[in-house]
Amino acid sequence: MQGPSGSTKRDWSKIVLAIYFVFFLAFLYAPLLLMGVLSLQGMYGAITFPFKGPVSLRWWESLFDSSVPGSNAIAIRDAAKQSLWLSLAAGALTAFLAFTLSMAFRRRFRLDGLAFYLIMLALMTPGYLLALGTQLFWSYTDQDTSLWRTALGTNVIWGIPFGFLVMLAVWNRYDYTIEEAARDLGANQRRTFREVTLPLVWTGIFGSFLFGFTLTWNDYDRTLLLISGIETQTLPLQIAGLTFTAAIRPDLYALGSATTLLTLVVIAVIIGIVTLRLRFGGEKVESVSEEFGEAESLDVDSLAAERAA
Repeated sequence: MQGPSGSTKRDWSKIVLAIYFVFFLAFLYAPLLLMGVLSLQGMYGAITFPFKGPVSLRWWESLFDSSVPGSNAIAIRDAAKQSLWLSLAAGALTAFLAFTLSMAFRRRFRLDGLAFYLIMLALMTPGYLLALGTQLFWSYTDQDTSLWRTALGTNVIWGIPFGFLVMLAVWNRYDYTIEEAARDLGANQRRTFREVTLPLVWTGIFGSFLFGFTLTWNDYDRTLLLISGIETQTLPLQIAGLTFTAAIRPDLYALGSATTLLTLVVIAVIIGIVTLRLRFGGEKVESVSEEFGEAESLDVDSLAAERAA
């Protein structure tokens, strides 16, 4: 921008926003970086600075090798497996329920507003109170609580509103004329749903799955009140147990860094697989770009042959 004298005038609003953005990134990611740095300390490492060298992978080895003195590798490994399977189940159930519930809201119906707020009720309720109410309900009915019977269901209920909102955002931008075009070309309702609707909204379904998976993977308060106490604990509960019963050591920093890296790798692999599938899906596939994903176009020749048959 040129001033009256020909000098360049600085846009201070952009500079201030840029500085704010840098500070925001530092606030968000600095703890993760510091956690990774402190996990590389030597055997006398502490949980705070200054860094006590030399640089070592001792605390990372203690996560996988139970022979390392003071290692909790077996307990951490069992808890991680339990959390993984539980989170995958919660993610799949959340994605399925959020998607099917959102399908009902594609068109207006009587009392749809009331139904919407009922679905959002779990989102408006604090997670601890949701777990406490569920625990009191099962106690009143003389039913024992367990990880896979009660904790899984409560985590799914907690994740449904998040996935439901994601799916509503997808349907809000969805072009319904594409389905009408598919039916005009001879596709029945089942084939239209399989080859048109699902490919166009897969990102919303995947986002709902990630919400259910992540919320369950990181959950502590809801799971704490809904387990039996004798089963294998989830990873957050195991970490809390190690924190409360023993001195905090840098191996917890190594564990936090490992889980963060694993999550990023899994997301990157899934995105890479989907990208390759969309790019090299087939010779007759034409990509239909939409704001929330890409879908394979219908094979007109096969549709015409099916209609003729």
